[in-house]
Amino acid sequence: MAPDQTLRINASTPIGTELEPIKKRALIQLMGSRLWGRFNPNHWDPEYALSTGLSAPIQTGEMNSAYITEMCVNHFGEHLFQNARIVCKYIASTLADEIITTHGIVTEKETVGEGCRIKVDVWCDNELGEKKTVGWVEVTLPN
Repeated sequence: MAPDQTLRINASTPIGTELEPIKKRALIQLMGSRLWGRFNPNHWDPEYALSTGLSAPIQTGEMNSAYITEMCVNHFGEHLFQNARIVCKYIASTLADEIITTHGIVTEKETVGEGCRIKVDVWCDNELGEKKTVGWVEVTLPN
């Protein structure tokens, strides 16, 4: 399904505009990590996670990056893949079954050549409002 064009950020979008968030449940079935050859006992085995001091299995930070990227594709479309940058820090573990919500707010705009460079502060939090991932995205858009 094509993104709703009314969600698109463009050169006339004002600073302070909030991106439409998305929500995802951290499903244990999706938490296998390619970094571990699709096996990471922290991701798959709740008993193992508890034995290591975790309260539940955790997902990799790259999952939250994927959620942020999905939100940004909905707002920037193809421009996210043409001279853009995403920078994230993972500040807390995302636990199995948490509901993760993405957020973004336009914080800067700068004219560059025949376009506009937009900076968006982004973050993910859980249903308790605990931040899990923070960062920013820069995208160059045509005027």
